Amino acid sequence: MRNISFKFGYVMLIVFMAMSLPVFAGGSRAGAINPLDQSTFPALDRSEPYEVIMYYSGDIRPRQREIFDNFNNLARAKINTTLDQRLLPTSDWRTTYPLLFASGEVFDLAYAATWIDFAGLARRGSFMPLQHLAPRYAPTVHRRQAPSAIVQASIGDNLYGLPSLVATYSAYGPIFRTDLVEGRGWNGRMTNLADLEAYLDIIRANYPAMEPIQITTGGSEIDDMWMYERGIYGIMGGTNSFFFIDPFEANPRLFTFYEYAPVRTEFLPMVARWNQKGLFPSAALTDTTPDKFRNGISAARIHNIDAYDGEYRTHPTWGIRWENFVSDVSYMSFTQDTLVVASSSRNPHRALDMWEAIMTDEQLYRAFYFGIENVSYRIHNVRGQDYVEQTDIIANQLMDWTRMWAARTPEFYLPTFGAPEDLGRRKAAFDSYITEGVGSQKFRSFVPDISAVETEWANLINAHRQYWWPLELAYVPLEQGLADYQRAMEAAGVERVRQVLQGQLDEYIRNFRIPGR
Repeated sequence: MRNISFKFGYVMLIVFMAMSLPVFAGGSRAGAINPLDQSTFPALDRSEPYEVIMYYSGDIRPRQREIFDNFNNLARAKINTTLDQRLLPTSDWRTTYPLLFASGEVFDLAYAATWIDFAGLARRGSFMPLQHLAPRYAPTVHRRQAPSAIVQASIGDNLYGLPSLVATYSAYGPIFRTDLVEGRGWNGRMTNLADLEAYLDIIRANYPAMEPIQITTGGSEIDDMWMYERGIYGIMGGTNSFFFIDPFEANPRLFTFYEYAPVRTEFLPMVARWNQKGLFPSAALTDTTPDKFRNGISAARIHNIDAYDGEYRTHPTWGIRWENFVSDVSYMSFTQDTLVVASSSRNPHRALDMWEAIMTDEQLYRAFYFGIENVSYRIHNVRGQDYVEQTDIIANQLMDWTRMWAARTPEFYLPTFGAPEDLGRRKAAFDSYITEGVGSQKFRSFVPDISAVETEWANLINAHRQYWWPLELAYVPLEQGLADYQRAMEAAGVERVRQVLQGQLDEYIRNFRIPGR
């Protein structure tokens, strides 16, 4: 389960506003650039200054304005362009982000991702098509996109994003402290949820004031983790995980939690046992406390290898470890981290030129992504490899909550000084396992279209949160809770949505080919 922080009424407001926006299928908004009109592709003209407005997630910190100003001084001198970096607070990112596009505000660039409805926003006209603009105004970034990236960032014939050039992985599992369990009977094993339970038992027995595992209003993520252990794949990505397939079947059929028999016989009894032993905080689903693991409130959390890197460096004395519980690791969809041009942009040419400069000029890249050398970061060279160290953690743009993740590129994105020694080895192992067209990797380019069932989809999100989230923590009686969940999903239109998405999945399988071949 991932964090869906909006109420049903709020979802419907977003859907209503977004559906009222014109789509670029036959034109553009009045006064805006029509990206499909070849006459709007003039030679790049930098003679007049221009300020590019960019949105991404983060919270302004002391001295961050100094970092922004430093970047703009460089960019002004190099391309006569500056960048107005506007950060959407992380506390309400998932609600403010859709409304940003629905509001009609004029801006140029934004971060976009699968988990915040990249495909849905693209279909509703929030992003400008780039298949003609990008090759002309961001040619290097466009040329370096993998064939799979182009497929995944396209809806129909239109390319809507320029994804990160650095791969991310679906590997997921517990990040946990070993300093707390040394000498307390722990066997050191962490290969599955049963091992995690044994670890949490030790925490509960020895540290009664500490929460064994971090759970907040975002949900536990234990349900997803349990499914991924079994090789099951969620077709909608992390945000809305209630439709799954077995990716190794020739013609997989969609199913949801209450239709998967082991949920009743294995998963629900497991979470009931965890609840009875006090492994779950009693008020987890109303707890908005941030960073409970990092702040020492909880002993473990579930997340990915990049989060492990950050937690390890923050507390090097805690003996922090991470283990992958996903049995079928694949590369995350390229649209997990991507750059989009807002359909309201008044000068997409200069906006894309700014992105091209950031991604191809190392001085600009470091000023944008790392900050000010010897103020917010310094570079260490170890045996010929450069590493970046955060020297002013308050000012640094590399903070976990302030990142334009789409800006990662193999040439300039640096490993972090003091990172876990096993990081590179683990990623190399994932690379050697992943095979195009096999298992979940085959379905990373499948982008479901919910435009015909948006009302039902919003209802399903609401029903899932209202009935499944308490059930997966055993806050309600299991049999009754599962029956209530099924009734709510059926009333919300799960069969109608399943029928539409299954048809799309069947068509995808019929036409599947490995991108680039």
